[in-house]
Amino acid sequence: MTMTAMADTTTAAVRAAGLRKIYGAGDARVVALDGVDVTFARGGFTAIMGPSGSGKSTLMHCLAGLDRPDDGRIWLGDTELTGLRDDALTALRRDRIGFVFQSFNLLPTLTALENITLPFDLAGRRADPDAVHAVVDVVRLGDRLGHRPSQLSGGQQQRVAVARALVTRPDVVFADEPTGALDSVASAELLGFLRHSVDALGQTVVMVTHDPAAAAYADRVVHLADGTIVADRVKVGN
Repeated sequence: MTMTAMADTTTAAVRAAGLRKIYGAGDARVVALDGVDVTFARGGFTAIMGPSGSGKSTLMHCLAGLDRPDDGRIWLGDTELTGLRDDALTALRRDRIGFVFQSFNLLPTLTALENITLPFDLAGRRADPDAVHAVVDVVRLGDRLGHRPSQLSGGQQQRVAVARALVTRPDVVFADEPTGALDSVASAELLGFLRHSVDALGQTVVMVTHDPAAAAYADRVVHLADGTIVADRVKVGN
């Protein structure tokens, strides 16, 4: 039985039912998602895999509220995303979702610490010192907090991006090909940090990747093809 079938919706971090997303029309029509049902439990690390054009990035973007499906429903915990107004969806993404992308998306004029605490500034709240200390400890950046992005290696910049995604203690962190711009050593470090955030902080991580070595860090691997889930495997022992 797959995790999708087994998942208890009361313990779901994010779930979707009947998701459909279509781009274009006529001969250019592409069905990116074709009735996807999926649930991600709290405190889990899931990798979403599939060939180019399988719908894996579209699925993540819809689940994260970055794109709207043409049909179906999405819930973040008990909150239904589908139907939310743009301003409410923006606030929800800011307060309850963390993002890690292939590009680091750091502000060059801010220090590492200022980039990490940026979500609090955008929300008009004071940074939580305990949360900042916890994520800095997880990603081992204590000696680099005063440096600007140009003074950091690519791996260090991505670690800042991971810390920024974790610092608000979001319901779920979405990572889109987070190791795509890193070498093998930095990639292994980053994936280890994501794994540790799940094991030590109880974080929920959903990661899109094409790399089986990256997916090996996850508890569960969901495979997409042609906009549908074709395999859903939970690692033995999890």
